[in-house]
Amino acid sequence: MKKLSLTAFTLAALLLAAPLHAADKPTNTTAQVKSDLYVTATEAYDLLQQDKTALLIDVRDPIEVMFTGFTDEADIHVPYMISDRTQKHAKKPSYAMKKNENFFKEVSEKLEEMKISKDTKLIFMCRSGSNRSAPAADMFYEAGFKNAYTIVDGFEGSPSKEGKSKGVRDVNGWRNSGLPWSYNLNPDKMYFSTN
Repeated sequence: MKKLSLTAFTLAALLLAAPLHAADKPTNTTAQVKSDLYVTATEAYDLLQQDKTALLIDVRDPIEVMFTGFTDEADIHVPYMISDRTQKHAKKPSYAMKKNENFFKEVSEKLEEMKISKDTKLIFMCRSGSNRSAPAADMFYEAGFKNAYTIVDGFEGSPSKEGKSKGVRDVNGWRNSGLPWSYNLNPDKMYFSTN
């Protein structure tokens, strides 16, 4: 009996010590990060509540934020990609997107202003958790921030696969998980272009 209690105690201790970042590794190679740190939106929110030094960095375009909403939990908002209103997207009926050439510099300046150490957990969020948050996390991982996470389901989540809202991003993600967000943007956190 004593042996069972010790085993149960050890198992409980191991479970409590398990990392919070339990999100499955994405199969999409563009969504994989060098740090191998993945969280769902819900796990990211929990991490932010448990570790007050952790930072949420929203890397979505300001137009996207304006129309799909924003969370005031975000500490930094700097777009990784910016809508190019002078060009049409090559394959979609939308504006072309171009990389924000100042992304690393702008985020780094904000981190420096906040006196952030390289041990700080940086959690990157885009719309769906692949094409922008993952490379942004990689960029900072390569700069020495070894705790660079990507939110695998992003702000808007995944599209429904069936039903009346098939194709609509209403599954998981920050916005669909009951986490705090609003269409009202905090002026102190809004991104303003320096160009």
